[in-house]
Amino acid sequence: MKKILLSVIGLAVFSLTQAQEQDTIKKKTNSVTISTKGVEINIGKKDSLIKKEVKYPKFNFGIDFEHFDIGLGKYHTGSDFSTPTNYGFLESEPWKTNNIGFDLLQMSLRFNPNFKIILAAGLDWNLIRLKQNVTILPENSVLAASTDNIDYNKNRFSSRYLRIPLYFEYRSSKNDKGKRATIIFGPEVGFLLDAKVKQKSSENGKVKIKDDYNFEPFRYGANVRIGYGGAGLFFKYYMNDVFAKNQGPAEYKNLNFGLTFGF
Repeated sequence: MKKILLSVIGLAVFSLTQAQEQDTIKKKTNSVTISTKGVEINIGKKDSLIKKEVKYPKFNFGIDFEHFDIGLGKYHTGSDFSTPTNYGFLESEPWKTNNIGFDLLQMSLRFNPNFKIILAAGLDWNLIRLKQNVTILPENSVLAASTDNIDYNKNRFSSRYLRIPLYFEYRSSKNDKGKRATIIFGPEVGFLLDAKVKQKSSENGKVKIKDDYNFEPFRYGANVRIGYGGAGLFFKYYMNDVFAKNQGPAEYKNLNFGLTFGF
């Protein structure tokens, strides 16, 4: 961790030495007609190259829909990815347990064309598709479930967080195709907004129940994003437990990974 912080500080100091950049842009010139001894010469529109000075550091703030994540959620206790002891009702369907999220609000400081620091805010959902025919009990002091005599077509257990990541972004210069390679990494914190059980069955139809379901109200972790052009891969890991202390399985943590769009 110390090496990463020192590297970031060093990169930031280096970036601050870059006070300005000369960007090459195209400028349209109007056509001109010249008449000489009855002969007209028409000079049409041409693209001319001019230099535009861009000053750094450059600050931006506003609504910006970026870093749309869609991927898988994996839950584990240490190196064990199986369901924790005494919590068999949390058994999930691997390919239907997902993570979805996006950033909506951003405040950024660009130090040069390649390096930027971003403080963002957005939403993040963890969607656990339960394998067993159970109902997670709402308004319970500890995480618990009842076994149902119902064959559920869908039994989803989800949480929604306000996510606030701090990104350190490095991007390459544009290639011949006008695209860049980008790497983004940094810490992230989250605040629980709500949680929900959503069930679908022939017996009861659609049922939705909202509660906090003993999820950890404040979580913290780290994320990494690697992209090319407008798409890439993301990895997110949360260091504290999925559920609040003494209210669910201990040392039960969450890892998310998948595709991300919008760099």
